[in-house]
Amino acid sequence: MSVKERIKKVRTNYTLDKLSEKDLGDHPYDLMRKWLKDALDKAMEPNAMIVATVDDQGYPQERVVLLRGFSEKGLAFYTNYDSNKAKEIAQNPKVSALFFWPELERQVRVRGIIEKLSAKESDEYFASRPRESQLGAWASLQSKTLDSRETLENRLVELTERFKNKEVPRPENWGGYRIVCNRFEFWQGGANRLHDRLVLEKTDQDSWTKSRLYP
Repeated sequence: MSVKERIKKVRTNYTLDKLSEKDLGDHPYDLMRKWLKDALDKAMEPNAMIVATVDDQGYPQERVVLLRGFSEKGLAFYTNYDSNKAKEIAQNPKVSALFFWPELERQVRVRGIIEKLSAKESDEYFASRPRESQLGAWASLQSKTLDSRETLENRLVELTERFKNKEVPRPENWGGYRIVCNRFEFWQGGANRLHDRLVLEKTDQDSWTKSRLYP
């Protein structure tokens, strides 16, 4: 059977769980915290988060990043401040994010305004990374054209020697962002495509409206 035909026939019937309004509570971070805990216990990539920005031509641009901070302040991740995503964020701080946990038959869509973390927060996280990842942050000129894999590996060798027997400092062009969320959509897969979709949308500093969407 061809790929074309096989794609048409793929079917997954979701039956693990249901999602009701009483599960939401009054604040989205309560359910988000619970679902993240479930994902950490059961999902292969529990903190994988697809972040979408918009480029200067109006095209959406998505990539997978790793969630590295979670609180009622928002969702934090780290990257190169010279990357394409950082340039797009500088032009338009409105972003969306998506978590998908197939093992739990769940997804969460998030929308919000993104802001840089403080230098202190970025320093603290960078210091907690494995040394190899710290060196990798220096070696990668993220999003720039690379002529060969060998060039990247040579840069890593040079930087390994440069910081030999020294602490690796955080590059000035590397740090964190926080998505300050104003909308959450929680999706629980349901049998026969009758999924549960519940939304919490921020109306002011302390209040969130609730709604259910057709699947």
